[in-house]
Amino acid sequence: MDNQESQRKEEELKNAAEQETNTHEDNQHTTEPTTASPYAAGGAPLGGSNPPPRKSGNTAWIALSAVLAILLVIVAIKPVFGGGSNAAVATVNKVDITKEDLYEEMLKSGGKTTLDNLITQQLITQEAKASNVTITEADIDEEINTLKASFGTDEQFNAALAQYGVTLESLRKDAETQVKIRKLLEPSITITDDQIKEAYEQNKASYGTGEEIKASHILVATQEEADAILKELKDGGDFATLAKEKSTDTGTKDNGGDLGFFGKGVMDPAFEEAAFALEVDQISDVVKSSFGFHIIKKTGFKAATSPTFEEKKEDIRKQLLNQQIQEKSATWIQEIRDKATITNTLEEKKDETETDASANPDAAVSPEASAAQ
Repeated sequence: MDNQESQRKEEELKNAAEQETNTHEDNQHTTEPTTASPYAAGGAPLGGSNPPPRKSGNTAWIALSAVLAILLVIVAIKPVFGGGSNAAVATVNKVDITKEDLYEEMLKSGGKTTLDNLITQQLITQEAKASNVTITEADIDEEINTLKASFGTDEQFNAALAQYGVTLESLRKDAETQVKIRKLLEPSITITDDQIKEAYEQNKASYGTGEEIKASHILVATQEEADAILKELKDGGDFATLAKEKSTDTGTKDNGGDLGFFGKGVMDPAFEEAAFALEVDQISDVVKSSFGFHIIKKTGFKAATSPTFEEKKEDIRKQLLNQQIQEKSATWIQEIRDKATITNTLEEKKDETETDASANPDAAVSPEASAAQ
């Protein structure tokens, strides 16, 4: 990766980390929209309603983990190459690019950030040791599972890892640092019952879930095709088998037409009205929607829920605790940096370069510019 591309990627990931926020919406499963599906194109439901909330997850942590994963290559690369600083790592038309050339460019693109992260991690580790804080595999598992839960499904979590090019192994290493911060700061934070009660009252509406059903469908282009399939079903045909053979919804046919669970306001209005009116295991007559002609089978039902304060109390306490830790961590890290004795040779090198350039402006002129004079 060249210098500009590395800087671009680093900035992109950092921006993603800054922009993402934790969400604590309750999990509601929805099936991804597919061509010729009763879901609206692009994931928006037909009929102008808003889709049910989805877990967006704390991708900030994953994005920052990706930054570290990219930049740590800079630290590792020099000893890996071996040999002297003039050893060639590439040759272009008999002109060598040396190990030192590559290393210097990588330092420019991210060396300062990488070293700064390593310094912070070392400070946190020292604070944990001084406070007799120990981290177990179970602690890391819990941290990863909490992060996973914020995405709603394993598929969404894995997709986020893939998006930022982060492995679960590297994420577990970063989780250890997160756990250390949590254990160091948690004793100084008090969450009262009044705070939990206030948060519950403010967010009570979002804690509940509406009525949901699970359904499968067979979609075809014409009334005649749908009538023929409905007759086969009434004669004892298997719904899933006929969906695989005849449905034009490529996103669901291989799963026997299964659409998963969904709430109201997600589907085409005509489809939704017919599906919710069915009993479990009942098959509809032919239903016309804006996508074509459907035969629907209702396969499951979930009643609306409204969790009580006692049912949500512990979850809310953890959420408030996490918020407090996030708010305090930046100040705390700056405090332990301020009291530490740190030698950063990259910062010293930068200061020397800036001083030389200020004292001798001609030294800052590029070779190309000099040649042109």
